[in-house]
Amino acid sequence: MSVLIGEGDPAARLEVRVCDGLSCAIMGAPSLLGALQRGLAPAVQVRRASCMGRCDKAPVAAIGHYHLEHATAEGVVSCVQSNVIEPVVPRTLELAEYEHNGGYQLYRTCLAGERTPDDVIAVIEASGLRGLGGDGVPTGSKWRAVREQPAPRLMVVNASEAEPGSFKDRVTLERDPHRVFEGALIAAWAVGAGEIFVVLRAEYAALHAILGDEIAKLAAAGLPAATRLHLRRATGGYRASEETTLIASLERHGARQSRPTLVNNVESLAWVRDIIERGAAWFAGQGRHGAKGLRAYSVSGRVKEPGLKLAPAGITMNELLEAYCEGMADGHRFQAYLVGGATGRFLPASKADIPLDFDRLKAEGATIGTGAIVVLSDRDDLNAAARHLQHFIETETSDVG
Repeated sequence: MSVLIGEGDPAARLEVRVCDGLSCAIMGAPSLLGALQRGLAPAVQVRRASCMGRCDKAPVAAIGHYHLEHATAEGVVSCVQSNVIEPVVPRTLELAEYEHNGGYQLYRTCLAGERTPDDVIAVIEASGLRGLGGDGVPTGSKWRAVREQPAPRLMVVNASEAEPGSFKDRVTLERDPHRVFEGALIAAWAVGAGEIFVVLRAEYAALHAILGDEIAKLAAAGLPAATRLHLRRATGGYRASEETTLIASLERHGARQSRPTLVNNVESLAWVRDIIERGAAWFAGQGRHGAKGLRAYSVSGRVKEPGLKLAPAGITMNELLEAYCEGMADGHRFQAYLVGGATGRFLPASKADIPLDFDRLKAEGATIGTGAIVVLSDRDDLNAAARHLQHFIETETSDVG
């Protein structure tokens, strides 16, 4: 395989990145990287890169800003030769359609004084909604704690997911961004935050375009009311998704410093409207095995149907595998699963009946975290997978402290 790129050709400055996430690694990314380095370099810069948030379509390669899913060497070369480098902007639920379906009516009732912040916070507390970006802290408790701090207050929407195996925030925002925006505006109203910073990872170029357009539409419609909505690009990769690092990064780039700040994950905010409209008991009753609510699980690896699975919190891995993923991929036997992302833990198939819940996984030294799950089969080397994650952590935190 080879590609000829003439001197001075714009493609000569092109960069091709191959995802180095665990899901891509077990699906052939190392071989793909080697083939591209032999076939494209030095005319094209070819390198590995951290998880691209498309783990269910592994392996993935980025040609410029274009992401090639289920990538092959031939497919990447074709993109290079055809100069396919721009991101594909997916169809999203735009402002007009969201409002047509009842969107922002709940927020308007809050602004009109038909609800009080204390009442709304109480509903969120009763629902059992937790921080779904990894920490699991009860969302209502966060809201109340920030509201009790002196004004002025700020809010951050953490959309900087860089956890290997996690792609739920990207999919949620691509499908229905205004559900997240409305949840954020209600949260900001409840805690008295005058500004919201939506911090999105730099890798999601198409999503930056979508959110920028929809935020502009909101501003033109006057919907943010007393709250200003800003879109910011996350810097720093994996570390940028951690709450204190996220806030520090914003402060370095001009956000207001030393103010009480509410930080909520995309998925947590996406549930706010449904919880308030349907009631706390509705959400709390959706869970299984003692857990409360619904969760978006990012499932990738050796399953027949990977993807974002909306399922009850507390579902077991066996239940998730059979009822939502159509079982293991053909020719593969379930060996183990990684739960909780890069800092999570591999659990053997013999422990697939443990509820996927923050509290129940503690006994195994694990956490459900962002809901990222990578399934491995008898064809995968668990020692190699563990070394891969160790290398990722060492690389991403090498200059911390």
